[in-house]
Amino acid sequence: MPRIGSGRPVRLVVLAIAAVGVGAASVGVGVAGGALGNTSATGATSLTGTTGSTGATLTKDWPPRVKPIFPHPLPGEGVWRPTGPPVDGGPPVLVTVFRTELAYPRLVAYVAWFDHTRTAIGYYPGRYEPPNAAVRGPMMVPHGQRWRLLATFNGGFTHVDGDNGSTDNGRVNEPLKDGNATLVGYRNGQINIVDWSGGPNAGPNVAWARQSLAPIVWNGKLNPELDENPNSAQWGFTLGGVVRVWRTGVGIDKRGNLIFVVANDQTVITLAQILQHVGAVRAMEFDINPEWHTLITYTHDHGRLVPTMVEPQPEQSPDRYLVPDDRDFFAVYRRLPGPITVPFK
Repeated sequence: MPRIGSGRPVRLVVLAIAAVGVGAASVGVGVAGGALGNTSATGATSLTGTTGSTGATLTKDWPPRVKPIFPHPLPGEGVWRPTGPPVDGGPPVLVTVFRTELAYPRLVAYVAWFDHTRTAIGYYPGRYEPPNAAVRGPMMVPHGQRWRLLATFNGGFTHVDGDNGSTDNGRVNEPLKDGNATLVGYRNGQINIVDWSGGPNAGPNVAWARQSLAPIVWNGKLNPELDENPNSAQWGFTLGGVVRVWRTGVGIDKRGNLIFVVANDQTVITLAQILQHVGAVRAMEFDINPEWHTLITYTHDHGRLVPTMVEPQPEQSPDRYLVPDDRDFFAVYRRLPGPITVPFK
């Protein structure tokens, strides 16, 4: 097994927390004696929990702070911060970072939370995945929807790795397989993770559905079949057969909001533990390995869309999903009145 977190000083972990706190890794952040600066050039909410120019304030609708794993947390660790413009007076997207394991203090989870009452999520095929898309579409965020774009993130395991089905707007890309964990977006705006048993198509009340292996968290508990095998037909093959790699996953909290997690040097077990720790009552594993993980948030500067890669990702550009991509992905939009559909224009 490779050495975990070698060559990465704790200062970089502090800077990672600061970068998420200000909403852009490219913005300079003052770090003195381990303390983080309070504000940024973007005006995002500061690390002390006060309000920036986003106009968002702390409300009862926010998830609780992620409980730090370490007895002496870094300033801002586990604190939720809004990113992007507010919607209906509140933040549609919150992000945070925290260190995940006492044994490996340089491992960091990057977490996004999406308010299902303020957002609408679309699922988009890429150039090659899913293989038989009913509508291939633009393979990127449609130009006509970018004015309301808030975030994007990677999809799940490929179709061939577990017969993972998907649908869009009532049309089947690949047939849904009974027993697979399925992230479902309903036309009424609700989001859920279900253990699928509904046949090959999702039905008229579903805007989209995407499967990825079996559930890893169910009713707040870890799937007892999880293991650390790096060459697992059930939980994924890692590059080079190493045990710990970059992994991503999605979860649903007890109020029906979506959580996305990306973290370095994880097993499927530790990924499930992270999702459980941040409040997911049901969760599933999404794509793994260094090339594919992607969580991007967006701000709008006088009509110009400004993407920010939330986690370190040297193998992908922040413009990923603004240009055609090989893999499928999800786009998080400002919600509009009426039923949810996946817009392709």
